[in-house]
Amino acid sequence: MSLYGTMRTGVSGMNAQANRLSTVADNIANANTTGYKKASTQFSSLILPTTGGAYNSGGVTTDVRYSISSQGTFSYTTSATDLAINGKGFFIVQGGDGVEYLTRAGAFTPMSDGTLRNSAGFTLMGYPYSSTEDPTIVINGFAGLSPINLASGELNVQASESGYLHVNLPSNEAHPYTKSTSLVAYDSLGNTRKLDFNYSTTATPGEWELSVTYTDPDTGDVYDMLDPAGATVITPPATAATQALAFDTDGKLAPPSPETIATQPLGIGGAILNGLSISIGGTSGGSTQLAASFAAKGDIDGIGPSGVAGYEISDDGVVYLKYENGDLVPKYRIAMADVQSPDNLKPLAGNVYSQSNDSGVIVMGYAGNNGYGSIISGALEDSNVDIAEELTNMIESQRNYTANSKVFQTGSELMDVLVNLKR
Repeated sequence: MSLYGTMRTGVSGMNAQANRLSTVADNIANANTTGYKKASTQFSSLILPTTGGAYNSGGVTTDVRYSISSQGTFSYTTSATDLAINGKGFFIVQGGDGVEYLTRAGAFTPMSDGTLRNSAGFTLMGYPYSSTEDPTIVINGFAGLSPINLASGELNVQASESGYLHVNLPSNEAHPYTKSTSLVAYDSLGNTRKLDFNYSTTATPGEWELSVTYTDPDTGDVYDMLDPAGATVITPPATAATQALAFDTDGKLAPPSPETIATQPLGIGGAILNGLSISIGGTSGGSTQLAASFAAKGDIDGIGPSGVAGYEISDDGVVYLKYENGDLVPKYRIAMADVQSPDNLKPLAGNVYSQSNDSGVIVMGYAGNNGYGSIISGALEDSNVDIAEELTNMIESQRNYTANSKVFQTGSELMDVLVNLKR
């Protein structure tokens, strides 16, 4: 046995306990850090070969591990941009260096430029939203991501494209009988355009004719919106084109009556009123001819000029802008990522993580799909540090450090005895 070896073993033990105390200190310091994942120190023995009956003391080495896959509890807030993930996955954020990182720290705040940044200054990333299909995800990379921007639609206009109009035409009215109703559509500049739907009986019982017109409030010109040649002004001797409607003995629209009618596009006042697809119903429901008063219900999509009044974020990560007129318009979808071994991610300053050799490749996805957790708006994930456990670890490390120092001290005293044998 070597006295120097004994002292080296004592030093090794003190260094190991100092490392443990360092992780305890970090954990306690970050007990209130949003999304923080605690560190722990694992010990591994170092054994030296024993020869000739003499025992050679070895030592101890440490390895720091992170409980990144362990989810913390949630604290609820009043901010819709405070986000937490209930389940597996990470937010993707971009640092000031333009590099993407992973994080569970979702305390995002809208900035003056409309982007969302957390308390460490990292910007939340996502994909522009499409109503027809999900964005194409680069499974193992961050291509296609862009900063989520709540100011991207400061003023919003959405031209009308479709709608519905379901009416009851009174079956007990004598011919000739005419009744009109109107719907408002939005053109490409957000102007309101009132379309008049005119229903008239024909000489054949159960048959009606429908015409659709638009009257220019500035010129008084009346446009025929059903004219197959395109929306044109109706001259005084001319009549508007009509769509024939026939009803069966149950009062429902019968073939060859269409289930939808299509108006013609109209360019007026420097704007375009799109051709509209208006559902009028069919044999399964919609417009009817019954012995009751004329009644109508309908709507056309579209949004007039409206400013952003707020925003909402759904549990599947869709970011909606809420406009002053009450409309919710999806603009972005928050991207999520995961790796095969989250606990082996590389921690970096700012409570973010990067891929390491042991973590596995980054796999992209969406909240609520393919095993990814859901997003909770108005909540933050707490640190997963247990203060009571950390204080216990601190006391254990303090005692163990003291014990190792006694080993070093004893070895030093024995060296003194050995040196002074000559005396």
